[in-house]
Amino acid sequence: MDRRSLVAAIAAVALAATGCGSTKKAVDFAYPPADPNAVAGDITVLTQRTDLVAGGVLDGYAAQFERVYPKVRVHFEGITDYEGEVRRRLGTKSYGDVLMIPASLPQSDYPAYFAPLGPGAAVGSRYRFADRATVGGKAYGMAESGSANGFVYNRAVWARAGITDWPASPAEFLADLQRIKDRTGAIPYYTNYKDAWPLTGWSNNVGSVGCDPRATAELSVSDTPWSAGSDLNVIDTLLHDIVARGLAEKDPTSTDWERSKTLLAKGDVAAMQLGSWAVAQMQDAARKAGSDPAAIGFLPFPVQKDGVFCTVVVSGYQQAISLHSGNKAAARAWIDWFTDKSGAAAREGAVPTLAAAPLPAVLKPFADKGVKFLDRSEADTAQVDAIDGLAGIGLNRPDYRKKLIDIARGAQPGSTAAFFADLDRRWGEAALRAAP
Repeated sequence: MDRRSLVAAIAAVALAATGCGSTKKAVDFAYPPADPNAVAGDITVLTQRTDLVAGGVLDGYAAQFERVYPKVRVHFEGITDYEGEVRRRLGTKSYGDVLMIPASLPQSDYPAYFAPLGPGAAVGSRYRFADRATVGGKAYGMAESGSANGFVYNRAVWARAGITDWPASPAEFLADLQRIKDRTGAIPYYTNYKDAWPLTGWSNNVGSVGCDPRATAELSVSDTPWSAGSDLNVIDTLLHDIVARGLAEKDPTSTDWERSKTLLAKGDVAAMQLGSWAVAQMQDAARKAGSDPAAIGFLPFPVQKDGVFCTVVVSGYQQAISLHSGNKAAARAWIDWFTDKSGAAAREGAVPTLAAAPLPAVLKPFADKGVKFLDRSEADTAQVDAIDGLAGIGLNRPDYRKKLIDIARGAQPGSTAAFFADLDRRWGEAALRAAP
């Protein structure tokens, strides 16, 4: 579907929703603007990519955009504690014109804060990940990009430790990290505990363990999602064991995200759990540090099913338009241009939102080795969010995994068995309360 067809489809569905009456205006959606010269205004874009703001990269995109939309001016506000700061600002009317929807905001709350972009079906016919931000048949967000999930690693460090094959189980992964510690002196794994947000990415591996794209959706009908052998049990046990065995940095309270990129790029750190989007950032850090960017690679989560690795492909942050924006047409113009024309996803090595665009080169090793790509189902996201909120756990927040790391390093008393049992109890009680 081309852009003109998409506009027509959105208009047709919106018109149908009004009963096809010619006197009732369908102003329900923030439409894609048809005429660049008819769009005007200043817009502020809130972003978690402080590095792209500081480096002038986003200003470069804005300059290109403003050549197409000469009456629009784009300003960026980079926010380090993006999740915390934006969640606070959502309680006001001052959260920019375009923003990334906080990952911890329940999907059911989107209509209270964001302007709908169009019918979910129409948006989803052109773009990946539309179901992640579709509520009541309306799309409230459009992904910046998507990402496969696994571990960014320094190939040179792993090679110095004598490791040539991808680990195919958590036990092999832990053994490989131990070899790295014993043979290279590098920090085998870096938690990014202090910045915290990277810990939420571990949840994106739900589905990779059992090779099931509906694994996250099925949490909506599970009473014990941390039971033995479950995806969350396997994922969180691996994180715990990395720390408990002394295979992570000595003091996780002093980690630093920006510094971690240089540490991995130079080979001082061997691996970090992140999405494939991070590969390009680590390669850029390697260039700046005078190291070989080709040493930066990407591993699937260390579990196989029937001899095959699986990786879940998920939406990154969803771009949305503030319900209170006074320049919604200009905001929509920016979102559409950035998604379709900027080339940002390709440059970042991310999975593009535009469905017709190819997968990035950083995922070619996955394709070459037969890794199975799974598009995560978002069918029951609202129900999962509701249970998660009532349980007070926060699958998309870092707090419970920070506690898990604290238990693993002895900063808090406890065991994985007791910790998982408590999580299951809370989840099961919340599931009963949230039952439709």
